[in-house]
Amino acid sequence: MPMTPTVLTKRADFLAANRGLRNARPGFVLLTRPNGGEGIRYGITVTKKIGNAVVRNRVKRRFRELLRAALPDHGLPDHDHVLIGRDAAPTRDFAQMAKELEIVLGQAAGGKGDPARRPRKGAKRRPR
Repeated sequence: MPMTPTVLTKRADFLAANRGLRNARPGFVLLTRPNGGEGIRYGITVTKKIGNAVVRNRVKRRFRELLRAALPDHGLPDHDHVLIGRDAAPTRDFAQMAKELEIVLGQAAGGKGDPARRPRKGAKRRPR
């Protein structure tokens, strides 16, 4: 029986996920990263660029439902999953996003992510 996913609450976990595998779709970006045996965990981020509080909360509710349906069966075991909302998220068809989420979870399970992003214009490089 699949275990119930838990929610990420600490900022450090979100920042760590950002260093993991990245898969982008028009409505969202999925970040996945191993979490050292913590089980399946998920987090949701929707910035003010997406819309006002009503729109952001609607997007978060939709994402929460997408993750609840997909993670028990398709989630990566012992990984953190972070969904980041994009501009198309408020108007994107729910069924289409559900299909896209399954596709990107499959890609992440195979270790396939999008190519590395180029640094933002004006962003400073930090030593690691």
